Amino acid sequence: MCYHYALSKQQQDLVKAIGALDWEMPFEPLFHVNGFEFPTMPVITLSAPQKVQAYQWGLIPHWVKSVADAQKLRPQTLNARAETIFEKPAFRTYAQQNRCLVLADGFFEWMDFQKQKYPHFVHLKDAGVFAFAGLYAHWTDPETGELFRTFTITTTDANPLMARIHNTKKRMPVMLTQEHWQQWLQPQLAKDEILAQLQPCTDEILDGFPISKRITTRGLDTNVPEVTERVDYPELVFA
Repeated sequence: MCYHYALSKQQQDLVKAIGALDWEMPFEPLFHVNGFEFPTMPVITLSAPQKVQAYQWGLIPHWVKSVADAQKLRPQTLNARAETIFEKPAFRTYAQQNRCLVLADGFFEWMDFQKQKYPHFVHLKDAGVFAFAGLYAHWTDPETGELFRTFTITTTDANPLMARIHNTKKRMPVMLTQEHWQQWLQPQLAKDEILAQLQPCTDEILDGFPISKRITTRGLDTNVPEVTERVDYPELVFA
């Protein structure tokens, strides 16, 4: 599961970090992105690997018949289980040739302890930019002709760190560090080569810690730097 993430760097810093790609969209730092709001985010696709393009989170397959059907489906396509991307109707068309990189520098997950949920922020220890392994699709509204470019984030079994944090579902997003980006976007990969990349990263490169419950407090702005600051809960010493 991965329904909340961050891309908190300035655009000029992202350009320095990932190279001089052609940015299709202006970008301001986002400290918390909620997938259920279907935000537009920076994505690099297999078909245009030299561009950073604007795609909406929540994949709409090309075969969806109406806006109403799309709206009903999208909460279910924020994530795609790596184990079944070649089986599920929403994803199997796109797993072979519609792979993408979803730029990020952290994500959020919740730990359950004594019937309470504690938000955590997870990022690379070097605080660098990584990418979620994603799939993308293009869908045209049959009534208006409007084109929707959308994506999903793949998930896999949790590594030891994430199994401790996300201790109910024990899942995590597939995270690709930059040395693996080119391989994910190779156009002629076989099914087994694609699935081999959809593994949990080593927890040795990650840091994860509890944060304020501001992130789920109604009425408060969560797109602020404070949302990723560490907060220690005494009771979690025993978790």
